[in-house]
Amino acid sequence: MQASSSTPVGGWSGRFDEPVAEIVKRYTASIAFDYRLAEHDIAGSLAHARMLAACNVISSGDLADIERGMATILEEIRSGKFEWSLDLEDVHFNVEKRLTAIVGDAGKRLHTGRSRNDQVATDVRLYTRAACDEIAKLLIALQKSFVALAEQHAETIIPG
Repeated sequence: MQASSSTPVGGWSGRFDEPVAEIVKRYTASIAFDYRLAEHDIAGSLAHARMLAACNVISSGDLADIERGMATILEEIRSGKFEWSLDLEDVHFNVEKRLTAIVGDAGKRLHTGRSRNDQVATDVRLYTRAACDEIAKLLIALQKSFVALAEQHAETIIPG
């Protein structure tokens, strides 16, 4: 994962008259570890967009644009072509900025009725669920290996 630094547009940019020092950007940015939440962030955002459309808060056209944009972003991330920016601080701002670049105002409407804290909590839960699913698969494979090994040595006498 590679992060670039360019024009300030993240969470700090509108709060100060002076540009944020590079060392502060590196210290406050979470991209180095939260980029792994990207697929979960996209899944949560798509679910939120579908809810907004079902409630007629956004149009079906906006939903289609958001789905198309998120599919593009997901492909860029999976292929390693997504350009992460330290100036955007975290996975959420990076995805949001790219979505808006792809689909325009529809991307801005995605955050209607959702706080950044809600988004983070959802991403972490989705990530944790996926990690638990992966661990469960690995445990099942380990159990099968133990059974296969036990079957190979069913006649072996073990003291005790």
